[in-house]
Amino acid sequence: MNDRPFHVLLGPDGAGKSSVMAEVEHRLPSWRALSTDDAFVRPEHGLITRLRHDVVGEILPNLGTTYSADFMASLLQTAVVHLKDEIQRQDDDVPVVVDSYYYKILAKCRLAGIEENPMYSWWRSFPQPCAVVYLDVSPRSAWRRSGNGARLNALEHFGDFPEWPGFEEYQVSLRKLMLEEVRELPVTIIEEQPSAARTADAVVEVLTS
Repeated sequence: MNDRPFHVLLGPDGAGKSSVMAEVEHRLPSWRALSTDDAFVRPEHGLITRLRHDVVGEILPNLGTTYSADFMASLLQTAVVHLKDEIQRQDDDVPVVVDSYYYKILAKCRLAGIEENPMYSWWRSFPQPCAVVYLDVSPRSAWRRSGNGARLNALEHFGDFPEWPGFEEYQVSLRKLMLEEVRELPVTIIEEQPSAARTADAVVEVLTS
């Protein structure tokens, strides 16, 4: 596998990673920002977008009834492999920042009850980033950004319905598992900032230092 250097932007739900990724692309045009969010997926990879929407719109509302957690994880793996492939496709002289990589998906699979799975060992064998930038945000701020739960999906809270106690508990657990997964890597934690622009300032400073 290609061991080209790359950075990972990580953070809990509501941390503002998508906004920061867009700012990185704007402020650092020589960089390549990789994500499975719609705005970053190239037209030739439209299947990734469709699968992502199907997970949110079809799988999650029927998780535990029509679809199992293992089935969900098998679909989420497509995003992990896509990001790995995209990292390897980049020219060696192009700096790369990746949204979450496999770390957040692995943590969410564990929180869905899949504590161990052969896929995890495979993901952990993928090339590792030279550094991780972690966007921290309090669960209370993230709750407000979600419209007090109105825009949450089933992989962002505990319980059958998006309520504050289940959201807070989930986000605290998610943070713990993600930081545990990257504990052997250089990690810079960006504390919660008063605006998306200030967060982007801090991230760009770390990436270019």
